Amino acid sequence: MHHVIEDILKSTRQRVMALDTTKKSVDDRTEPRRDILSAIDNAKKNGRVPVIAEVKPASPTAVFRDILPQEAADIAEDMERGGAVAISVLTEPEFFYGSIENLESVRKSVTIPVLRKDFITDERQMDEVKSDLILLIAGALEERLGYFVTLAQSKGFEPLVEVHNEDELKIALRTTAKIIGINNRDLNTLDVDLLTTGRLAPLIKEFDLENGTEHIIISESGVHTRDDVKRVLLSGADAILIGTEIIKSNDVYSKTKELVDSLK
Repeated sequence: MHHVIEDILKSTRQRVMALDTTKKSVDDRTEPRRDILSAIDNAKKNGRVPVIAEVKPASPTAVFRDILPQEAADIAEDMERGGAVAISVLTEPEFFYGSIENLESVRKSVTIPVLRKDFITDERQMDEVKSDLILLIAGALEERLGYFVTLAQSKGFEPLVEVHNEDELKIALRTTAKIIGINNRDLNTLDVDLLTTGRLAPLIKEFDLENGTEHIIISESGVHTRDDVKRVLLSGADAILIGTEIIKSNDVYSKTKELVDSLK
């Protein structure tokens, strides 16, 4: 892995060690989980691109804007009005400047599903905050991925398993996860190539055909234009997670709507 990713994982492990393990679990299955699968299906049926828009203050290489909880909620509301099927919220604090408070504020302010995007390395993180989906990175969890998928599902989350290559995909397909995210960013070089979706999406579809299963495929990273949107959809993606292009826009609502309407 690239040293930046290693640094993030090291920071995450230190953060987890400081978690208050006596804090009451947020596991609350009495509250219905907002259904991302139906949201994606409905968008596709109505000719809209299923876009998961991201509240993204920064990346390891760029700071876009400081985002406090109320602004996070305002941004998410604009994304929802623009047609996003879900909102992704960064909660990693050191490299992405995210926060648990941003996620809590967003989920109170929108009606669509909310994804917690972080580097989940310890089961205690699943008791920090309520969300509808939770990101599980195959490259970070490796042989523990199956356990974390099952644990997430038992706690009421829909796991989004992120893969970057064929080896990680093989591990992901052995789990019970319904959603596979193909990250077009190489974790060794940090380079982005949309051909990653073109290479991995057909393998998922082939697996589903042979095994009678059905996975939702989400393309992540590197989508900036309507042509990019069309490209990854033609490659087999069902939905697209878009962060940078939307958050750096002067008009979050209009940019979200533009990408959602890419097929019109």
